[in-house]
Amino acid sequence: MKALQVLMIFVAAVWLTGCGDQSADNGAEATMPPPAEQATDRAPAADADDGDLLDKAIAGEHRSDGNRARDQYRHPKETLTFFGLEPGMTVVELFPGGGWYTEVLAPALGEDGRLIGAQFEASAPPAYRPGVVARYQEMLTRPEFANTEMVTLDDSGVLQGVDDASVDRVLTFRNVHNWMVAGTFDAVVAEAARVLKPGGVFGVVEHRAAEGVDPAESARRGYVPETYVIERANAAGFVLEARSDINANPNDTKDYARGVWELPPTLGGDEAERDARRAIGESDRMTLKFVKPADR
Repeated sequence: MKALQVLMIFVAAVWLTGCGDQSADNGAEATMPPPAEQATDRAPAADADDGDLLDKAIAGEHRSDGNRARDQYRHPKETLTFFGLEPGMTVVELFPGGGWYTEVLAPALGEDGRLIGAQFEASAPPAYRPGVVARYQEMLTRPEFANTEMVTLDDSGVLQGVDDASVDRVLTFRNVHNWMVAGTFDAVVAEAARVLKPGGVFGVVEHRAAEGVDPAESARRGYVPETYVIERANAAGFVLEARSDINANPNDTKDYARGVWELPPTLGGDEAERDARRAIGESDRMTLKFVKPADR
């Protein structure tokens, strides 16, 4: 347990210094300016005037420059399109952290949609949790998030306050390794299956380990084998409908002493190595689309 607490405190530093979703690294990466050599290529502002809510959400002025800078690595339009996101849906975002994806999801769902941010327990250790949850709650008071509410995904993996078969999408970004370290990944996947409507989609983005490594050991370094995630989702009754390399990065060698947190946006390694890490970019990530069968 002590080792787990140490790990989670380190992940807290990831949040607060700029690490993601998760790591559950969705937090204060908004404060990190983009490296000059990695300027984001963004669509012209005119693209946001075509009535498409997802384009408008991504181009929205409510997003900070630091968060926009991550678009080149996280491909929010391509990723959410792959997951079949549509206005008017009800969506659960698991462990939204500081809300990097919440800023896109909420306005993209429109006035008729509903976003449920399932945060970790604020009152439980590690010590960073109350601050992250308080900042997320403060964010939700802004008008862009009028369709968004926060519930709790507790430390046993139970999703509170969400009815059975009531949502269209359950999404998670860079969090699987945290649940594996905590021993709750199967419970979280089971809850995703519980709250999804038949035919609903469970969308997963996660740092991808090399195949053949020990999943438990690799998870402590922030990476998970893709086949392991598919295996556990299948065990919960999900069917893999599609996988994508939208968020792949072949330059990620996955062999860093401090794990995935040596890469941007955290850059937790030695100062002398940071330029090389910036050149790599963010981690290599799997993007998996699971479907809950219609007969469940």
